Amino acid sequence: MSLILLALAGAVPAASAPMATVSAVETRAQLPRSDAILAQVRRVADWQLANRTNWATMPAARKSVQNPRDWQQATFWIALTELAKRNARYTPPLMELGRAQQWKLGDNPFHADDQLIGQAWIWAARNGAGSEALAPMVTYFDNVLAKRPTGSLEFIPGAPGAGWSKCTDRWCWCDALFMAPPTLLQLARQTGDQRYADFAHAEFKATTDYLYDPVEKLYFRDSRFFDTRDAKGRKQFWSRGNGWVMGGIVRMLDAMPSKDPKRAYYEGLFGDMAAKLLTLQKPDGYWSPSLLDTDPGTPTETSGTAFYTYAFAWGIEAGLLDRATYQPAAIRGWDAIVRAVQPDGMLGWVQQVGDRPDSVSARETQFYGAGAFVLAGTAMADLARKESN
Repeated sequence: MSLILLALAGAVPAASAPMATVSAVETRAQLPRSDAILAQVRRVADWQLANRTNWATMPAARKSVQNPRDWQQATFWIALTELAKRNARYTPPLMELGRAQQWKLGDNPFHADDQLIGQAWIWAARNGAGSEALAPMVTYFDNVLAKRPTGSLEFIPGAPGAGWSKCTDRWCWCDALFMAPPTLLQLARQTGDQRYADFAHAEFKATTDYLYDPVEKLYFRDSRFFDTRDAKGRKQFWSRGNGWVMGGIVRMLDAMPSKDPKRAYYEGLFGDMAAKLLTLQKPDGYWSPSLLDTDPGTPTETSGTAFYTYAFAWGIEAGLLDRATYQPAAIRGWDAIVRAVQPDGMLGWVQQVGDRPDSVSARETQFYGAGAFVLAGTAMADLARKESN
């Protein structure tokens, strides 16, 4: 029997919460217990593991989702490392996957999306797989450094209406800040080779200088959206796009030594974005797909909300965010995404692959949505555990 299926033994039964309650506003004064939070995390993780090749659950997904090294799946696998730190039965699926994939990154030699899975391999190297899990990654990134792309960050579609551009050899879209730089910082720390960290810091700053709006304290998804406005004249800042950034900053700070002189830059950016995002959370706990559109009727969307919940919980625990100010928002965010979990354990209301706000429904899910949920839940559990001690 597959080790992945063995890991599901003892899975927590799904709670029976009617889908109609997903938009209900719930107010909680205190954090749930840590064990209760982790039970919810296991529900979602176990459903995703059990359905990892059941493509019928994601009928609108791209075919690329079937590649475990693609960013869509990789977001879940790197999140699962956080759960494995707390429950050893989630280690075998990660090790099994890495060996099956021969510890390779994606096939594109420069694209950030193909570099995310490396964070799972680095975790595996630290937890029994050894240097074998790092070797293909070192070769990959040594090629990146030897042939470092220096092109423009302007997003010029490769064909009329296309969602790809030559600029993606660099980090010219904000999602990339979750995919690549934390991998490079973790690799630098694991190998002792500072070149990887230096590259990550330089490219992160270049992307931020280009895509970050210092007035709104948010990132444009890419240069195509600099002048995009909605029907009410508001700038368009995509929720999941900024969620990728906040999650990426968390994972970078988590990988950096406490006395790293670069920390102040990221801590300042993290604090500024968190303060802005705090003002944009809706009363029901969700963030809108288009962040500045906080009208009550905007769609429920779980992937962006989960990333912000993750960032707030981690930031409080790390001492970067004021507990009294941010913990109520983290609790509302957590309650919101828990309400979106379907009775069978599937996380719903996940906007599908895109580059801007779009429609979403209760039965739409994705690996990256489950991954964001697991990241949020493990961070919330840590917060709850510390509060109860």
